[in-house]
Amino acid sequence: MLSRVADSLYWMSTYLERAENVARFIDVNLQMILDLPLLLDQHNHWKPLINITGDEKYFYETYGEPTRENVMRFHTFDRNYPNSIISCITAARENARSIREVISSEMWEQINQFYLLVRMEESNGNALSNPFDFFYEVMTASHLFNGVMDSTMTHGEAWNFAHLGGMLERADKTSRILDVKYFILLPKLEYIGTPVDDTQWAVLLKSTSGLEMYRKQYKHISPDNVVDFLILNREFPRSIHFCLNEAEEALSKITGSPPGTYRNNAEQTLGRLRSRINYTTVAEIFSHGLHEYLDDFQADLIQITQEIGRTFFSLEPPQFERGARQA
Repeated sequence: MLSRVADSLYWMSTYLERAENVARFIDVNLQMILDLPLLLDQHNHWKPLINITGDEKYFYETYGEPTRENVMRFHTFDRNYPNSIISCITAARENARSIREVISSEMWEQINQFYLLVRMEESNGNALSNPFDFFYEVMTASHLFNGVMDSTMTHGEAWNFAHLGGMLERADKTSRILDVKYFILLPKLEYIGTPVDDTQWAVLLKSTSGLEMYRKQYKHISPDNVVDFLILNREFPRSIHFCLNEAEEALSKITGSPPGTYRNNAEQTLGRLRSRINYTTVAEIFSHGLHEYLDDFQADLIQITQEIGRTFFSLEPPQFERGARQA
């Protein structure tokens, strides 16, 4: 496969997953405002959605105060910001257009419908006035694309490159959703262990589409169990461990490396991270500090992305800020 084609497949899937998870970020905040309006109205609860991106400098220079409208516009329709929903969908569509001969017609049709949906909402202004409906449509369109890709594309080398990009991006964004909740959105330390804390954890689980599956396994909500579910669970499709297992399997199928071995730095780096999480416990995560653990994990993912670029795409990948994974 040409490196250009592999690069486009990888980033097409990455950008679509990123757009979905941007919608999830904002959905977390909106849900918490609905559930805890009296508490959260006393605090600047939109600023965390800027801090988590690592792109604070651009935001404050362009928008000033992190108000609801400014933050939502920044994350949704800012064409100068490469990680906004409109920028991600546009980039994904351009990557898909360049590899029309590789992807299925159904995939191309779905990504076009996704793109037109966002363009229409950008022009009519309904997204900011009815954000719940819009972000639900973004998440649904992403799910539809993944379903179409899985059911209409041969699961060979091309599919594995696309799957690899999507799984690494999903792992990164699950870690950032956790980071928003535990270190920033909890207003006061005295709320820990109270119904306020439980409500916020429930909203976080809902934002990852995991509340029902969590309830089936753990019944009652607790920070330890939520962290175990979203980081270490091997079966939930949005958990970090699940995503890394899927990414490692896709990478080994691309290279043909036997399980437990590696042939390049990308496989070695990803395998090392997956193995570390495989033998990590919740107690060790909290002992290290949840925020610190997630920060280190995000830095490891940046390194993996760079190694994948060097190994398969020939071009030197972009250098990332510590807090962001742009392309």
